[in-house]
Amino acid sequence: MAEVPQTPAELAEALSGFTDINFQLPDPEDEHIPDFDFDKQVDTAWKVCDRFDLQTDIWRGRILRTVRDREKKGGDGRGTGFLNWLKEREIGKSQAYSLIELANSADTLIQQGDLDPDSIRNFSKRAFVETAKSSPEVQQMVTDAAAKGDRITRREVKQLSDEWMAMNSDLLPEEIKEKATTGSLPPRYLAPLVKEMEKLSPSHQTEIQKEIAENPDVETVRQLTSDAKNLSKYLDAAAQVQALNQSHLDMEMALEEALRVGCLGTTADVVKQAAQLEQTVIKLYTIWKRLSSLADRLYVDTGASTPHLRLLLGCLDTLSGETIEVDFGDGERDIRLQILS
Repeated sequence: MAEVPQTPAELAEALSGFTDINFQLPDPEDEHIPDFDFDKQVDTAWKVCDRFDLQTDIWRGRILRTVRDREKKGGDGRGTGFLNWLKEREIGKSQAYSLIELANSADTLIQQGDLDPDSIRNFSKRAFVETAKSSPEVQQMVTDAAAKGDRITRREVKQLSDEWMAMNSDLLPEEIKEKATTGSLPPRYLAPLVKEMEKLSPSHQTEIQKEIAENPDVETVRQLTSDAKNLSKYLDAAAQVQALNQSHLDMEMALEEALRVGCLGTTADVVKQAAQLEQTVIKLYTIWKRLSSLADRLYVDTGASTPHLRLLLGCLDTLSGETIEVDFGDGERDIRLQILS
């Protein structure tokens, strides 16, 4: 793990050069400044802030990790001390662990030898986070570029990631990889297709591979990406819908027909909505059952001495009874649902 300064003096030295930021920003109302010069000055200032923001957040993550680990060793074992420490400084728990994750990523890259600490200054914050989430091969490509002094933004990381995926994925035919290498089929179109194909079964992957091999163009790739996405939605949702669990229903044949008539997207949405509706009904029944039970208990515990509580329960009869009645919201229509055990 990267060496962390142990004293305030060492920490101040590590952060030297970033303590007094004072930019002379161009006057936005000065019409004599050419657009090129204006954009250049603003962009330079932004990059410095981005660099400062990244390095500061890495150090914040290291500090938070130190406090957390200290509390783990000497605290109550439940993390209460660390949470109190965050509360005192008005730091959210999710924000704290996000910073710790950022620090861990930085230290891991440095420890592996993939990243020179001085190269961090060449990253934007979002690019660094994106790099930390990438595969080891992409990390190596990005850190090599940073070591050469290249400015690394999230766009560069995504571009390298797309290129690596297009060149190395086993899901793409060799002729498609060759087109990606020459640039005749840009990797940025192929990467989303690969990601969607990874979610599918081998049989569905084979069909897509045949189609793209026969029509290796951008329009086909886009259409296949959309089809693969809808196919994944269809398969995931269909497995959750109890109403579709029928012996006489052939889901694969229904899928083929949807593909044949060009309505796979609509079919996928229908199945997805059906899954959500079933889950909502189950949740509704659970809440209704709980409300009815609590209302019965409250009725038993009250009497003539609590007329207002009894009135409250009477008002809730439209929700806790066998027929649920709710105003639609426009003052003109009601929704009535009858629950039959």
